[in-house]
Amino acid sequence: MASNDLARLPVHRLSEELMARRLSPVDVVDWYLARIAAHEPKLHAYVEVYGDDARLAARGAEAAIRSGHAVGPLHGIPVALKDLIELEGRIVTGGSEAWRGRRATRTATLARKLVAQGMIVLGKTHTVEFAMGGWGTNTRRGTPWNPWDPARPRTPGGSSSGSGVAVAAGLAPWAVGTDTGGSVRLPSSWCGIAGLKTTVGRISTHGVLPLSPTLDTPGPMARCVEDAALLYAAMQGADPLDPRTQGLPFTDPMPQLRRGVRGLRLARMPEVERAVASAEVLAAYDASLAELERLGAQIVPVKLPFLFSDVAATNLLIMAAESYALLHELIDDEQAPLDPHVRPRIAAGRAITARAYYEALQAREAMKRQFAAALDGVDALLTPTTATTALPVEEVDQTTGPAHYTRFGNFLDLCALALPNGAGAGGLPTSLQIVCRGYDEATALRIGWAYQEATGWHLRQPPQ
Repeated sequence: MASNDLARLPVHRLSEELMARRLSPVDVVDWYLARIAAHEPKLHAYVEVYGDDARLAARGAEAAIRSGHAVGPLHGIPVALKDLIELEGRIVTGGSEAWRGRRATRTATLARKLVAQGMIVLGKTHTVEFAMGGWGTNTRRGTPWNPWDPARPRTPGGSSSGSGVAVAAGLAPWAVGTDTGGSVRLPSSWCGIAGLKTTVGRISTHGVLPLSPTLDTPGPMARCVEDAALLYAAMQGADPLDPRTQGLPFTDPMPQLRRGVRGLRLARMPEVERAVASAEVLAAYDASLAELERLGAQIVPVKLPFLFSDVAATNLLIMAAESYALLHELIDDEQAPLDPHVRPRIAAGRAITARAYYEALQAREAMKRQFAAALDGVDALLTPTTATTALPVEEVDQTTGPAHYTRFGNFLDLCALALPNGAGAGGLPTSLQIVCRGYDEATALRIGWAYQEATGWHLRQPPQ
C-alpha cells in the first residue's frame, strides 16, 4: 500500500487490512514514526515519542495476528495520548515546565483498556498547561502548529492541541484528549477532525491529571465519526477506581451508527446565539441544517432558558475553585516556571469562598433541569463548534476564550460531537457541534455519521 493511501486510511479500514494480513503492524508503526520524524520539528504535536517501544509492540502484534492470537480488531493500531494521561514510569508533564521531569507512578485506566486491546502508544501529545485554556497555546513548552496553514501559526485549539494536530496532520491515526470546557471539540474544530465530548462517568478519569473533577471528561479524536465511535467504545466501561463509572451499562454506539436521521427532531440554536459567529461559520452551519433536513431530519426551533454566555461565569467559578484547590502550591509559588496566561486563570480560585462554590454547584443543578425541560422532545441541539476558523496566534486575546459554543456542554453534563462541516477563507475548517442529552453519545455519533457520509467534509486533508 502506497504511503498516500495509508495517510487516508481510517482506523476501521486499517483494522480490516491488519486483520486480513494485507498490512503489517510493523509497517504501519514505521510509517507513522517516519512521518512524525519528518513533520514533528515544525508541527510540535508530541511531547515525547516512544519509537523503540512502539516498534517492539508492533513486532509482537504482528506475531500475534499471524499466529491467530489477535486479541481483537484493534490489535496493532497506533494511538497517541494527551500529556495528562499517566503511563507508569513515563514522564507526564500536564503541559507544565514545572513538571518537566515528573514521572507517573500509575497507568490511567483508559490507557490500560487500549493497551489490553492491542493498541500501540506512539507517544504523548502537547497540551495547554494544566489543560486550562481553549486557544491551544503554551508559552513555555511550545504551541503546536495548526497544519491547515503551513505559512502562518494559527490556533490549534486547546487544551488537547497536540492530539488535534497529530490526527489532522497524519502523525497518528487517532488520539485521546480531555474536555473540561471544550478541550476535545475546540481542537477538533480548528484542525478539521471529529471529536467526542463524553458524559461524566462514561470513561474513567483514574490516572488522568485532573483540572476540574466535576467537569473533566476524556474523549476520542479521529479523522471520521466511525473511528471516534470505535475509540469511544474501546475506552468506555466501569472502573472500580472511578466511582462515577459504576452503574452505567456499556452502550455500544455501533449498532445504530448507520440508522440515519430520518424522523429525528434536531433543534437549531436560538437566533440570538448567531451574533457570536462569523459569516463563514454561519454559512456552513446553515448549510449543515439544510443537509440534515434533506436527509429526513426535522429541524425545529428551541427556546432555551438562558444564553450560552450565562453559563460562563458559573462554569469558570467551578473550574477555578477546583483547579486552584488542586494546584495552589504551584500557582502560589512565584518562582515556578508557569505559563503567564494560565497562572491568573487558576489563581482566580484563590478568592472563591466555600459558600460561593457550593452555590455555583446548586445553580448548576437547577440550570440542568431547566435545560432538560427546554429540550424535551428534541433529539439534539445543533450549533457551530467554534465561532470562527483558526485565528493567527499573534492575534489571540489571552484574557478571553473561544468556548462560547462548547462550555455549556460540560456545565450541563451533556455529550457533544464536533465534526468538519465546511471550509472558510484559505481552506480553514469550520465545524458543526451536535449536542445530545447526557449518556446519549450513540445518538450524537449517529447524526454525525449520517451528515459526514452525505457531505464528505471529513475527507479533506491539510496542505502538506
